Amino acid sequence: MASILLVEDDDQLRTMLKELLARSAHQVSEAPNERRVCDMHRQQRFDLVITDLVMPDSDGLAMIMELRRVDQNVPIIAMSGRRQGRAEEYLRIARKLGAQFTLAKPFGNQEFLEAVCLALETKAQNDPSVDSEYRE
Repeated sequence: MASILLVEDDDQLRTMLKELLARSAHQVSEAPNERRVCDMHRQQRFDLVITDLVMPDSDGLAMIMELRRVDQNVPIIAMSGRRQGRAEEYLRIARKLGAQFTLAKPFGNQEFLEAVCLALETKAQNDPSVDSEYRE
């Protein structure tokens, strides 16, 4: 079981993604914006952070930069919606800032869960202290 922090301003999407993760036996903490993410991660080192990039009054890109100052190793999945027009640009920038994986909205449940599995496998390969349950 991995501990995952999910940062998403859309209540419906956040609830759906949280349920998907919980059904996959992950412990999920959630935040509606980036304001407390680094503090939350300092208090409880998450195995994975999943974040939206464009939120009202929030900047997911700035949050990724700050999170990288707090923890260079935590895997990050960045999400952005196509309806914003510049989603691909935001996702490309997120990768440069330290997100290992990106998802363009809308995405399917399977695509989301595969990204989560890949991110956790990457963490397991790069961190010898991670339980072998993530390794295959």
